Amino acid sequence: MALFISLGASLTPAFTLAAGTVDGALAEAADKTAEAPAGPRTSADRAGVLQTTDGLTLRLTTDLGSVRIISLERGSEPVVRYSVHIETDARSPLSQHLLDHYSLTAKSTVSGVEINGTLPAQTGKTAGAAQFWVQFEIAIPPGYSVEVNTDVGDIEAEDIGGTATLITQGGNIRAGRIGASGIRAASAGHSVARLETQGGHIQVLDVAGNLNAFTAGGHIHVGNIAGDASLRTGGGHIHAGQISGRAELETVGGNIVVGHAGAFVKVRTGGGQIDFGEVHGSVRAQTGGGGIRIMYVSGPMEVESSSGSICLTRVAGAVQAATSGGTITAWISPDSATSGGAVQLAGPSQLASGAGDIIVFLPRNLAANIDATVESGGERRIEADPALSLAVQTLANHPAGSVHATAALNGGGPMLKLRTTAGKIRLQYLDTETAWRDSLIREQQARIAMISLDGLSIERAQRIQIAPAAPAAAPPESKGDWLDAWMDRLEIAFTGSVREDFDDFQKRLMYSPRPSYPTIARRAGIQGVVRLQVRIKKNETVEVEKVIEGEPELADAAITAVKLWRAKPALVNSKQVEVVSVVTFNFQLP
Repeated sequence: MALFISLGASLTPAFTLAAGTVDGALAEAADKTAEAPAGPRTSADRAGVLQTTDGLTLRLTTDLGSVRIISLERGSEPVVRYSVHIETDARSPLSQHLLDHYSLTAKSTVSGVEINGTLPAQTGKTAGAAQFWVQFEIAIPPGYSVEVNTDVGDIEAEDIGGTATLITQGGNIRAGRIGASGIRAASAGHSVARLETQGGHIQVLDVAGNLNAFTAGGHIHVGNIAGDASLRTGGGHIHAGQISGRAELETVGGNIVVGHAGAFVKVRTGGGQIDFGEVHGSVRAQTGGGGIRIMYVSGPMEVESSSGSICLTRVAGAVQAATSGGTITAWISPDSATSGGAVQLAGPSQLASGAGDIIVFLPRNLAANIDATVESGGERRIEADPALSLAVQTLANHPAGSVHATAALNGGGPMLKLRTTAGKIRLQYLDTETAWRDSLIREQQARIAMISLDGLSIERAQRIQIAPAAPAAAPPESKGDWLDAWMDRLEIAFTGSVREDFDDFQKRLMYSPRPSYPTIARRAGIQGVVRLQVRIKKNETVEVEKVIEGEPELADAAITAVKLWRAKPALVNSKQVEVVSVVTFNFQLP
C-alpha cells in the first residue's frame, strides 16, 4: 500500500451555524437551549461499504469536512468503504437533533460511487454559537479515479491509480502519486490531475500525465510530472522537480524553482527569484524584481528581470536577456560544431542591462558577430581578451562617453548584441573561468536539491529508502533516487564529468606512484602542501587540470607523478564518464 504524505498537523474545519429556519423539531430544541453556552462536543459516526468495480470513479461532495482518501491493497475485494465522523459543541437536546439531521447519502452507480454530505438546515437564534466538525475517510480500489469537492477542509490522499480532481474552498491539498496505475488518459495527453484551493498549500509527489494546480495564496510543491503542467498561485512559491511536457508557472510574488524540464517552459513571478536546472526545450521567464539563475537550456531563451541579476551557466541556443539594474553573466556554449569545427548560436541574441555589468564567456571556436555598446563611461568600460580582436571606438557625438565595439569571430555568424547603459562589458574565453562556472553549477545543484528535499515529506524519504534494489545486472553505480540520478546527469551535461571526494577517487586508482622530492627544493628548504585538480579520462589516464595550491617546484614534481597514474573512470547508465577530484601532496623535510 502507498505511504501517506503529510505536511504537518491538520486542524479539522469547524462550521458555525447561523440564524435561519428549520423544521419545528430543531427550532423547538434550539429554543430549549436559548440561554445555554456551548457545551462539550457530541459526536456521531456513520459508515458503510459499497460494492464496485476497479477503474471507476469516487465522487464526493460536501459543504464541510476534511477528506482522507486511502487505497486498498491490490488484489483486495473491489469495494468502497467510507466512514464519517461528525461532531458539534451545541448543548443537548439541540446537539442530538443537529447530528440526526446531518444528511449523508452514498450509492453505487454505473460510473462508480457517489457520496454527498450536507449540514443540517440553519437554525434559530441560539444555534449561532454551535459549531460543526466533519471528517471523511474513504478507502477505494487502487485503480479508482477520485473527484472531491469540499467547501471547507483539507484533502489528503495516498496514491490514486486513476485521475484526480481535488477541490477545496479553504484547505490544503496533499497527494501521493496520481495516475500510478498507468491510466489511458495520460497517454492521450489529457488532464490527469486538477487540484484547486482558495487559500491552502498544494503538494503532490508524481503525476502520470498533465497537472493543473491553482491556489489563491499558498505554495505549490510537485515532484515528477509526466505530461504538461499549469501551476498558478496568488502569492506563494512554486517548486517542481521534473516536468516532462510544456510548463506554465505563475505566482504573484513568490519564487519559482524547476529542477528539470523536457519542453517549453513559461514562468512569471511578480517579484520572486527564478531558478532552473536543466531545460531540454525553450524558456520564457519574467520576474518583477528577483534574480534569474539558469543552469542549462538547449533551445531559445527569453529572460527578463526588472531589477535582479541574471546568471546563465550554459547557453546552447539563441538568447534574449534583459534587466534594468542587475548584472548579466552568461557562458555561451552551443551544443554541436559545424563541419568546419566552429560552433554557432541558433539565431541572433542580445544581452541588455540598464545599470549592471554584462560578463560573457565564449568558446574559442564560436562563429559570431559581436556588437557591444556601453552608453556612458568611455573605452575602459569594455574589457576583452586581446585574442578576440575587438575594434573599439568612442562615439564623438555622445557626450556621455558612449563606446562601441565590434568583432567577427571565426569568420562571423549570428549576431550577439551586448548593451548596457552605465555598466561594464567584459568578454572572455570559456576556458579562462572554468572554476567559477563549476562552482556556480554546484551551488545551483545544491540549491535546487535542498529546495526539492525541503518539500518532500518524511514519507517520501521512506519511499526512497525502501525502494526495491536494482537488478543484479544493473551497473553497480546506478542510483535508485531520481534526484541523485538527475544531478549526476546534470553535472555530466555541463562539465562532461562527475565530481568525487578523494576517499572515493582513490578507490579508482590502479597505479599511483608518489612524487619524488625535488632536489632543488630540498636544498632550498622549500616544503609545503600541493593541491591539484585532476581528471580521470576514459582511457584510464589521469591529467592535471590546474594547480590549486603549492610552490612551483613542488607542484611540478606532483604533476610529473600524477601523469603516470592510471585509474578507472566512473560508470553511469552503462557508459564511461570522466571523474574530477582534488588530490593533496604534503612535501615535508625531515
